[in-house]
Amino acid sequence: MGSLSKQQILDFIRDAAKPVTKREIARAFGIKGGDGRVALKQILKQIESDGLVAKQPGGAYSVPEGLPAVGVLLISDIDIDGDVFARPLGWDDALQGEPPRIEIMPGKKGHPSFEIGDRVLARLMRGADGTYEARIIKVLPVSGRAGARGQVLGLVRVGERGMVLHPSDKKAKYDFEIAQSDSQGAKDGDLALGEILDSRGVRNKKVRIIEILGRRDDPGAISLISLHEAGLRKDFPDRVLAETKGLKVPPLEKREDLRVFPLVTIDGADARDFDDAVFAERLEDGEGFHLIVAIADVASYVRPGSALDKEAQLRGNSTYFPDRVVPMLPEALSNDLCSLRPDEDRACLAVHMWIDAEGHLHRYQFVRGLMRSRARLTYEEVQGVFNLAKKGQYYDIVEPLYAAFRILEAARQKRGALDLDLPERQILIDDQGQMSGVKQRVRLDSHKLIEEFMILANVAAAKALESKKDPKRFPCVYRVHEPPSADKLDSARTFLESFSLSLPKGHTLKPAQINGLLHKAAKLPFSHLVSTVILRTQSQARYSPKNQGHFGLALESYAHFTSPIRRYADLLVHRALIAAFGLGEGGLVPDEIAALEEICERISGCERTSMEAERNAIDRFTASFLSERIGAEFPGRISGVTRFGLFVTLDESGADGLVPVRSLPRDFYIHNEEAHALVGRSSGRVYRLGADVNVRLLEANRLTGSTVFELAGHEDGADIPGMPLKSGFSGRRGSQRGQASGRSGKGGKKTRYGGVPRKGKRKLS
Repeated sequence: MGSLSKQQILDFIRDAAKPVTKREIARAFGIKGGDGRVALKQILKQIESDGLVAKQPGGAYSVPEGLPAVGVLLISDIDIDGDVFARPLGWDDALQGEPPRIEIMPGKKGHPSFEIGDRVLARLMRGADGTYEARIIKVLPVSGRAGARGQVLGLVRVGERGMVLHPSDKKAKYDFEIAQSDSQGAKDGDLALGEILDSRGVRNKKVRIIEILGRRDDPGAISLISLHEAGLRKDFPDRVLAETKGLKVPPLEKREDLRVFPLVTIDGADARDFDDAVFAERLEDGEGFHLIVAIADVASYVRPGSALDKEAQLRGNSTYFPDRVVPMLPEALSNDLCSLRPDEDRACLAVHMWIDAEGHLHRYQFVRGLMRSRARLTYEEVQGVFNLAKKGQYYDIVEPLYAAFRILEAARQKRGALDLDLPERQILIDDQGQMSGVKQRVRLDSHKLIEEFMILANVAAAKALESKKDPKRFPCVYRVHEPPSADKLDSARTFLESFSLSLPKGHTLKPAQINGLLHKAAKLPFSHLVSTVILRTQSQARYSPKNQGHFGLALESYAHFTSPIRRYADLLVHRALIAAFGLGEGGLVPDEIAALEEICERISGCERTSMEAERNAIDRFTASFLSERIGAEFPGRISGVTRFGLFVTLDESGADGLVPVRSLPRDFYIHNEEAHALVGRSSGRVYRLGADVNVRLLEANRLTGSTVFELAGHEDGADIPGMPLKSGFSGRRGSQRGQASGRSGKGGKKTRYGGVPRKGKRKLS
């Protein structure tokens, strides 16, 4: 040992980047022989008993606050730069103090697609300042996960078996126990976020409460559940808000003065921000129109690489709940500087467009301007002005807008854009933040007018960037909607044959061909069902720097340009146009161009997350509204058929709920996928997609948004008149191959029987 001291060994352990073993210490100090190793063992034992070092599992030594060389971490933060940070799984702040700072180091391909709450197995390296770097060994699944990625959101309940967290996820199969020491003061009825702890046995899952969100009966609790469940950011970080201070409308200078044009905004009556304005005038030859679409110049305020920009990219888009908006940009921009309020100067990026009498876009010009809206109009007001068809306030502005719209609408029909005009429901919220009812949104010509103007501007944006023929310098972010997949079309084709309707085979399907089928189906009593089946064949639209066309709109090139305050993709298009046409500062920068494909993938994912969160919120609002009507009967329609039951959509509220197969009249039911039906093997009852039904409400869970029904009547089934099952689809014994022996036969799958076996009756196999 020589002069080797306890302090030297302690300093070596403290300075090590990771826990060190006795063998590594001996090698470092050149300790050899039995006497030296015994002496080292005694020193280690002494400094361990003094609490100066801690012995880790596996025998390695570290300072007491040190972490093991390999451990399980919980992703705790992702900052605006995309850096990922974690904390040790199971770390108790109350007992252990603040957790050490751990930064997840990116691999060769960067970080995986992490979300807060993910768990990882990582190799840890400790720096001289006590912070850690971690390198991922693997991303771990969470057994029994009931919420988002290692965390669970739910309702705290206190009962005979103690405190539990009842998950808000309707797919959750069990509650989570909460120890009193892990409750953080939570009380019965609190909405809380819990961290799933390691535990053994399905019946003994545990969580530690990490945040109390509010009370179950708080106004706005429903949206709060949905946004937390989706991992959405409700509040903006201080550094982001700080960048909005001092921003103001830029002077005219090199901008085009658009204040000479009577631009107006047209939005819903409940809209809080107005980011697009329109104008139309007839050309001197009377055969075409000059149109202007002016959009808030978000790029003037949100510069690449700023905290505002990074936060906007992280959010991807605004998310709209029935009672609130989670905006992409802070209110100082979305509701003020970038809101085209009447009689106030506002910076804009605008496009002049010239169309002929056939609706062809012959010329366009993008400009950076200063505008002043003449009026904030609602859809209903605009429709009323036009319907009066006489001179009056705003008529001279509105009339040419409608005349141009008629031309654009005819051009849309001629090119064969997909015509799936399905009803949309609007949730009505009272002053207390509770759902008071629901109504179907009325779709007026004024809605279609704005839609056609925006589509034309989006087309012009894509064409303008393509005209530069330099995608490496001036790329376009396209809105891509791919044609339906062959598998989905084959499934729809088989089903449509039951209506004596057919989809063409052997070549690329065009939207116009689908429209032709929909027009034929419109004459049938079950046209709604055909529309539903066609809708389900459609792919999800997404963003991409690679142009693959927009199938639904029947357009070869399409971008999103018209709403940069709520869609990050539009902001990218604005920047690309600014750079391509030399419109000043705030254009696309090289770092953005290099990462464009990755950014498009990310914001497409953000859009899907928002859509799911919005649907879940609507389900919860509707379930809350129905919860006081348990036992009531409602008319509805079968909107989905699965082996475990029927999904029914109510006519009155649009609520969706499940009729479990076990509640159907007693039989053995076959799920016939091609016919979208459940067929009783013995009775021949048919429950088919699209059939009208009456149901009784059994359950409506405000927390999860789930509703459960049972059929009220329909002992003979729920089928569509005049739509027979194809040959071999009948469920009656002997009429389909394999039924007597329990096999499903062609096109069918076995499923459990409905009802409870009656005393003295043989249970069907």
